[in-house]
Amino acid sequence: MVPGAFNALVAKMIERAGFECLYVSGAALSAGTLALPDVGLLTLDEVAEQTRQITASVALPAVVDADTGFGEAVNVERTVRTLESAGAAAIQLEDQRLPKRCGHLSGKDLVSADEMVMKIRAAVAARRDPDLVIIARTDARGVTGLDDAISRAREYRDAGADAVFPEALETVQEFSKVRGAVDGPLVANMTEFGKSPLLPFDELEIIGYSVVLYPVTMLRLAMKAVQDGLGEIRATGTQRNLLNRMLTRQELYDILGYENYQQRDRAYFQGDTNP
Repeated sequence: MVPGAFNALVAKMIERAGFECLYVSGAALSAGTLALPDVGLLTLDEVAEQTRQITASVALPAVVDADTGFGEAVNVERTVRTLESAGAAAIQLEDQRLPKRCGHLSGKDLVSADEMVMKIRAAVAARRDPDLVIIARTDARGVTGLDDAISRAREYRDAGADAVFPEALETVQEFSKVRGAVDGPLVANMTEFGKSPLLPFDELEIIGYSVVLYPVTMLRLAMKAVQDGLGEIRATGTQRNLLNRMLTRQELYDILGYENYQQRDRAYFQGDTNP
């Protein structure tokens, strides 16, 4: 189970909740950091900087959404090296053509399978750490159909992708059909309000999916709370009725490790270089 972290604080909360991995979602970063739609407007530098901030805050491995790779095969080389240096444990590339769309919306256009294969080969060749995972996402289900999605998934695996992410599957039967037709690890996307049914993790695990993403869940929860809180303050002139829906000061300090900073500061003041 891989929840999306749209900033370092959420990453720390994901870690404290006991999850073993987190997702740096392009959709969540676009909305949560720049208030932009997920149409390929984020730059490589912006994604890398957010990745650095998130991975520096936790010990969890991060799956990083690199969209279309920020260009052609030679650009993908630089993308992989940049995001690997920023702390990514896995990098996801997709076969859409710019301007890209959220995987669960219409209006998408695909690059050819051959073009995506070149990008995957470039990604595999560019990684310095052989344990860096390359995930190939195909958006073909919503454009050219399930059979093409399966065909592309097979080609992407043959090109060297460590895992395949078939986006926007529409039924349990489709999840099962892909599993039966494609070798290797598979990634499922359980984004809300999309085309895929929200299947429980245990069910997807039984079908044979290795990774389940919840890319925008935390952002949607947080922003709904912000919207409701602003409405309450605007209507009543006070946040008094919202206190039981907030992190307390102490709870926030605990997540931030505030007390540890104070202890180290006191130790350094007293001349202790090994606090």
